[in-house]
Amino acid sequence: MRVGFAVPVSGPWATPENMRRIATRAEALGYHELWTFQRLLYPVGHPMGPTYRSVHDPLITLAHLSAVTSRVRLGVAVLNAYVQPVPLAKQLATLQTLSGGRLSAGIGLGWLPEEFEATGVSMERRGRRAEEFVGLLREVWNDDPVAHDGEFYRVPPAHIDPKPVPAPPPILLGGTAEAALRRAARLGDGWVSSSREDLSAMAGRVALITSELAEAGRDASAFRFVCRGATKVRDAAGDAPLTGPYEKIRRDVDEVAAAGVTDVFHDLNFDPEIASGEAKESMRRAEEALEALAP
Repeated sequence: MRVGFAVPVSGPWATPENMRRIATRAEALGYHELWTFQRLLYPVGHPMGPTYRSVHDPLITLAHLSAVTSRVRLGVAVLNAYVQPVPLAKQLATLQTLSGGRLSAGIGLGWLPEEFEATGVSMERRGRRAEEFVGLLREVWNDDPVAHDGEFYRVPPAHIDPKPVPAPPPILLGGTAEAALRRAARLGDGWVSSSREDLSAMAGRVALITSELAEAGRDASAFRFVCRGATKVRDAAGDAPLTGPYEKIRRDVDEVAAAGVTDVFHDLNFDPEIASGEAKESMRRAEEALEALAP
């Protein structure tokens, strides 16, 4: 199983220097992929926690890190479909080309009403919107000219260049509902779990998607099952997966692999002690974990 690591994007430890240090050291240690996530805003008084309070833009972060790395892949899990797909397709195509084809583009429906309101997009029929959204991304990357007249989006016949080089980035779809899993099997190059995923349910998710892939005549061996590991290093072992001493976390990773997951990445941004801690101490702990959990 491939192992990745999330760069600092949330809270006081998410400085440009720390992003670069984690990225370059992860590449040297043989990690497969660096990961970011998107949070556009934090509604006043919302209880979702410190991880989402202050988050850097995921694509600009990856663009910056692509310039200081050369081999490690670059992933975002996930971009939400309340943004406009044509400008996003242009950004992703450029990042794919500038990084030498290292990008993985995670796409999700979005779940925070205030983000939809702020971007002027209706939250209704999100599933149908996401399906057209993904299709339009691929049209922009592959068609010339591009012409689209859909339920949610319209593009007049136009050249939208340059195309991504060496090829369009793979699209990983998020979501845990059965409809979202079936959508990932039909439309995605992979599936990525959420930060709130019940890891004991991963085998069932993988089985459902694998069944859908077979029914659609798609090659399951080429499909990626990506687990975001909300990793919390602690002295004592707890009941929560990926929480406790390094030995327990490594055992939990092995269990996720046995469930059929192809990729896992350790995301310390979802540890409140890291995301809201003093920056220097959070970075010290993160560098220790980076070394200890290296593949």
